[in-house]
Amino acid sequence: MSALKILVIPGSTRAGSHNAKLAATAACQFVQAGVDVTRISLADFPLPIYDGDLEAKSGVPRHAANLGRMIGAHQGVLLVTPEYNASIPPLLSNAIDWVSRVQEPHERRGAVLRAKPFAIAAASESRLGGTRALAALRLMLSACQATVIPNQLALSFAGQAYGDTDRLRLPADVEALDALVRQLIDFAQHTM
Repeated sequence: MSALKILVIPGSTRAGSHNAKLAATAACQFVQAGVDVTRISLADFPLPIYDGDLEAKSGVPRHAANLGRMIGAHQGVLLVTPEYNASIPPLLSNAIDWVSRVQEPHERRGAVLRAKPFAIAAASESRLGGTRALAALRLMLSACQATVIPNQLALSFAGQAYGDTDRLRLPADVEALDALVRQLIDFAQHTM
């Protein structure tokens, strides 16, 4: 049997992003659990703002189809999102909008998201740790018929969350990340 494959996508491309750092930390946890991990940047999949007229005229952009294929090649996905105005950032929302429009031959539109196990996490300087963004992301993925696992991680005060060795300092944060990783692995194994 082939190795379990998990895709890790930070929803921020900003230099020094707390969410990119959390995505890297999670990727290390998956590797330690014996999982084959791919971590990508949405900067490598530049997309225009979703527009139905543009889609009708030109079809789904190549980068959206490539991102959809990348998601399809993995048994599970972790999305790590910043919180913008109590929701998810346009970059991540737009990527999901476009991928939900991808249609491979002999598949329904957006099939790559249907029943795919997703884990969600957020890192924020605030006390809430991005929980409002997580609620919005869970709703969006559920509307696409993705399977969003029950566990999620909202990393509060992200600027102080790491020690000198770039490891999470607080045992509660370490436990929450471990639980998220284990649960996504469990859900993803059922898709193999």
